[in-house]
Amino acid sequence: MTTPPGMSDATFADGLAEMRSVVGDEWVFDQPADLNTYRDFYSVLWGEPEEKKASAAIAPANVEQVQAIVRAANERSIPLYPISTGRNLGYGGAAPVLSGSVVLDLKRMNRILDVNEGNCSCLVEPGVSYFDMYRHLQETGSKLWIDCPDPGWGSLVGNALDSGGGYTTAGYRGHWEAVCGIEAVMADGELLRTGMGALPGSETWQQYRMGIGPCLDGLFRQSSLGVVTKMGFYLFPQPEAHLSATVDVFRFEDLDEMVELLNELEYGNVFNGMPGIGSPVLNQDNPIAMSIVPEPDEFNRMVRESGLPAWRASFNFYGPEKVIRAQWEYVQERFAHFADVKFGAAEPVRFPIDPPTLERVQKPRYGIPSLEIFSVGSRGFGDFNPSDGHIWFSAVIPRSGKGIIEANRVMRRECERLGLDLFMFVPSVTCWTRSFVLFAAVPVYKDPARNQHLRESVTEIIDICADHGWGEYRCPPAFMDAVMDAYSFGDNKLRRVNEQIKDALDPKGILSAGRYGVWPRHLREGRGA
Repeated sequence: MTTPPGMSDATFADGLAEMRSVVGDEWVFDQPADLNTYRDFYSVLWGEPEEKKASAAIAPANVEQVQAIVRAANERSIPLYPISTGRNLGYGGAAPVLSGSVVLDLKRMNRILDVNEGNCSCLVEPGVSYFDMYRHLQETGSKLWIDCPDPGWGSLVGNALDSGGGYTTAGYRGHWEAVCGIEAVMADGELLRTGMGALPGSETWQQYRMGIGPCLDGLFRQSSLGVVTKMGFYLFPQPEAHLSATVDVFRFEDLDEMVELLNELEYGNVFNGMPGIGSPVLNQDNPIAMSIVPEPDEFNRMVRESGLPAWRASFNFYGPEKVIRAQWEYVQERFAHFADVKFGAAEPVRFPIDPPTLERVQKPRYGIPSLEIFSVGSRGFGDFNPSDGHIWFSAVIPRSGKGIIEANRVMRRECERLGLDLFMFVPSVTCWTRSFVLFAAVPVYKDPARNQHLRESVTEIIDICADHGWGEYRCPPAFMDAVMDAYSFGDNKLRRVNEQIKDALDPKGILSAGRYGVWPRHLREGRGA
């Protein structure tokens, strides 16, 4: 068994015994076969002494049990690592950041506490998955949609806390942006509710997130400050129809204006669905991994010889069919001046969606969770498959044509120099409405030598991106310290303020130690301080 660092076996056994009395024997897991399920199966430290492993796991059924567990841990300084469902593959899975932590597995807390049709909101516990929520809405005849990521087996709460994203409309597809109201167990075992939830008897907890004073919801995003036990979300009212359309242009030089115009139209709510920017001529050999952008003359030669568009902007519209048709017509008017521009649009999909249509569409576009994304890794792109999984590299870059090209060239050049394979590479993901996120999937293997090279290479890429002003918005645990180091303004003032808050709210450092580079005082030396 991997025990918490610096803790005696007797103290740990005593704490675990008290936790066992809270939840029952069957919900405490401390045997090797059980703990194997709490490993990060995509770990870049797999099988090495530094691999991050849990000492035990415990699964409470309700908030009162969470409070009792946290109090028992706080009395003995036992580190806890809360997870919702632990299925965030590529970003750490169920494994703790600090080896020896007790994983606080909230999967049994899976109640949908409220769905308000009039206010278009819900209140859920952390064990509620996207499949659970979708099934509930279908069974109750609700006219509300969730926005779900790929894949759909994760937790609404966990995905939002890590700033995950989906596919539908602005205000919903950035999942943290749709949060309204949090309940959390603090390190002392006391319960906090944010926003209007702090007002006893309030009926507006999922309507107004601010409440009075500072808005505290952000304290819990990617944090180590509390165990979130309830979370409210805004839900999307089912639209009448959806229209998907594309605009193709045929010159390298068109990209800057294309992105500027796309931004103007989205920020002005002319279209409301997730847009996209890609290059058919660069993606012709691999539709999920853009090749390096050549110089303009070479790029334009490739366009002429292939007949493929230089750039393609995709637009998605949700709403009354008459309205979205008019919006698409207006978009075409705004792009009509581009030389040789071509427009394409599918027939609108009307809701509720019929079964034949459902079989051929990308389900998350319609708030329908699935696991179809896992087919991507089986398509055999590149000569490095099959791998043992992947990690995500997710840097925020400027939302501009220049941003796409520079990020593409830098990442492709540096990954080639370092011998770092990518099987998915998209420098313009737009789950978040005001930025591009560069998404790259890096294959991992259960091979120490290959993974050492991978770790060294990714750490170097993090520094290179930081030199260009690009920072990751989330990352696997092995790289959390390096990413936090990159946010270095003011002699790393961001990290130092996070540490001050950590010391004040969790003085014994028992909650999610090391998460996103924020370590408690007694573990800080040599860990990014």
